[in-house]
Amino acid sequence: MDIKKSEEVLAEIHRNCEYAKQSISDILPETDDEEIKSELLREHEEYERISGRACLLAKQLGIELKNPNPLKKAMMWGSIKMSAMKDDSRSHIAEMMVQGTVMGVTALKSTLGEMCDECADDEIKSLAEELLRSEEEFEKIWKNLIA
Repeated sequence: MDIKKSEEVLAEIHRNCEYAKQSISDILPETDDEEIKSELLREHEEYERISGRACLLAKQLGIELKNPNPLKKAMMWGSIKMSAMKDDSRSHIAEMMVQGTVMGVTALKSTLGEMCDECADDEIKSLAEELLRSEEEFEKIWKNLIA
């Protein structure tokens, strides 16, 4: 196992989950649609669960995971707020969520594609694949809500 590759994969999982949780927290107050809120909360819980597992694995391996760049988080917040202010419809919220999940899926596929089978810890690779499956499922749900 290559500890450097394991660290990269864990960092991508952590970063992906943190940005997703932040985006969801930013979008939640912008909608009154109970079905949308329920889905956002469900997804937030899933990202929280996976992020927690990534942090636990990192701790076991002596890897320090860094939190995402605060400037980038602030820029995301502003972008989400402005976009939702212009259009807070169900379909627009769904479109924003699709954009976020597509970015997450792309980043995870890239990270997994760069990893050789022996390079990263099996548990870490499995967690990355689990997150990828979750994000692909979330993308399908949001695409179905775009009218």
